[in-house]
This record gives sequence, C-alpha cells and structure tokens, in this order.
Amino acid sequence: MFTTRIIDSKERERYDQFVRSHPKGHFSQTWEWGTVKQGMGWESLPLILEEDGQIRASLLILKRRIPLPGLKTCIFYSPRGPVVDIADPKLCRELFNGAERVARDHRAIFLKIDPDVPVTDKDFIAILEQCRFKRNDTGLDFEGVQPAFVFRLDITPDEEQLLTNMHSKTRYNIRLAGKRGVTIRKTHGKAELPVFYSILEETAVRDKFLIRGYEYFELMWYELVEAGLAEIFLAEYQGNIVSGTLALILGDKAWYLYGASSNDYRKVMPNYLIQWEMIRWARAQGCKIYDFRGVSGDLDENNPLYGLYRFKKGFNGEFIEFVGDWDRVYSPGLYLLWTRVLPWYRKMARKRAGLEASRKED
Repeated sequence: MFTTRIIDSKERERYDQFVRSHPKGHFSQTWEWGTVKQGMGWESLPLILEEDGQIRASLLILKRRIPLPGLKTCIFYSPRGPVVDIADPKLCRELFNGAERVARDHRAIFLKIDPDVPVTDKDFIAILEQCRFKRNDTGLDFEGVQPAFVFRLDITPDEEQLLTNMHSKTRYNIRLAGKRGVTIRKTHGKAELPVFYSILEETAVRDKFLIRGYEYFELMWYELVEAGLAEIFLAEYQGNIVSGTLALILGDKAWYLYGASSNDYRKVMPNYLIQWEMIRWARAQGCKIYDFRGVSGDLDENNPLYGLYRFKKGFNGEFIEFVGDWDRVYSPGLYLLWTRVLPWYRKMARKRAGLEASRKED
C-alpha cells in the first residue's frame, strides 16, 4: 500500500536521512536547500512516498506563485529530483501521481524536473514518457535551470593515482601553485563571507555573468555551511585572498558549486590548487564522487565556454550528459501562455521600451 503526502518540519530529520542515504540523493533535494530557496521567494513542499510506514521515494517540490491577473496559479520545480529507484517504474509512477494530486490542490500549471540521471539510461527516459513528461530542448550551453553536461570524478583511488590520472598541465599547475606559496584554507567563520562574495563580484564583472545577491549566500551559510553540508575555501597568496570556492557535500558525493578568482595573481594558478584541496577534503569526508558541475556540451574550441570545459577536463573526470529538462503539464492552456505568449510579450515590451527611450534621446 503506497501513500504520498507533504510533510512538515517534525519529520525533517527523517526526510533528510532518507535523501542523504539514497543512491540518488542530491543536495538540492534536502530540506536545507528548500529553506534556502524559501528565502528567495519559493515555497518548499517536501513530498514523500511511503510503503508500510517506510519512505520509499521523495520529491522536494519548490512552488512559485504566478502573478496572472484573475488567476491563482503557480509553477512547480524539483531540482535534480526525484530521489527514487529510477529502475522501478511502479515507484516512479506512484510518486509522480502523488505530485499530480498536490499540483491539483495548489493549481500548478506544470512540474519541472531535471533528474541526476545520464542520458544513456533509456529505461528511465521511457518511464518519464509513460508518466506523461515532455522533454524540453535546452541547447548545449547553460539554457536550462540546471546544467545538462557535467564532469564527475571518481575519487576512490589514492591521491597519487588521482594526480597521475590528470592531464600533465593540470598536475603541473597544482604543483606550481604550491611551490609559489599559494595556500588553501577554509573560511574563519561568517566574517569572511563578504571576502568570498567580493571576489565573486569581481569574477562576474570580468567574465560577464550575473550572480545572486549577497543575501542568497548568507542563506547558504546559515542553512548549509553551519549544518555541515557546505564549505567555503579560500586561496591565499602573499597575504591576499586571490581565489574562493563553495563546495557542497551529501552522503558519498561532493559538488563544486561556485568559484571565484581575483584579477590579480592569476599566474600563480590558485584555481588548480584549490580544486585539488577540495578533492582531498571530499575524500577525507568519505566521498566517492566529486562533481565539477556544469560545462558546455558544445565542444568547439571557438565556443567562449570551451576554456571552462578544458579546465575541468584536465582533472580527468567523466564527461556526462544528463537526461535533461522535463515538464509534466497539468494545465495545457496556461502552460502555452507561460512558455509562448508571456516570453513573446516580455520581448515585445522590452523592444517598445527601447524604442521609446531612443525617441526621448532624439
């Protein structure tokens, strides 16, 4: 007998224990991650599937209300969900049926998922299709909510073997940083969070990408770092902080989530050494997998993102493509409005605003 239900904070530890110990457990399916996202305007709805009182599967649903005039509706998103035996069609079906019942109660337009499952798993793709999910084309770069392509490194070999397996240039740069006096350490408490964020801002300006506000990283500090699920690492050179990273850990897996580097002292290769020290830290925590997170799937050397691919590839991880971004649509009419009409309207509004601005300048 299967039952599904949304749980409250009284079952937080039970829920997290299940996610932490499950082979498909992921940091973005934890209670703590849901709390971080709540601080950014989402509502967290942890859904569990039980059989005879035992949790068999879970799905952290993030809900966001949509301000459509006259309509009380929302969207559902479950980052890297579900946490389930992906080879068991019945469990998957029961879990997604439970999510549909919750969606009806909340008037959700759709549920988006981007499972942590390789694209080579055709059986799971068939299960998604049977459960009436449709795949979205998110391109080869970073058009999806989560990266579709990652590098993952098996860190069970000893350190000497891991270094031997790396590209010679990567191994050289790790050792060069150490010889030149770069040192890596964890932050000395939250007082150094602004230091990390300032380097992240510097990186964002240099590499032309957007970052979240400081309050987001404060939330991650309180909910993840203080809970032992994350660490911030800093690279120091001649008394200066020249690089910083944020890593997450859950069960036997670790993820490199954010990285930042100063415009100064880049030639002392702090980014290579800081990755190596994070790998060593993950091994010491009992991890078996180190996830470098996203890279582009476009492997053309002329792609502006190719340098990121080359950097991560140098550590000899496995290049993995996930099954991608899938939607289970509950309201076809509103889904069409969300995916086609509203983007077109916003585009035209921006265009009109630009024309009006140019007229004023004339």
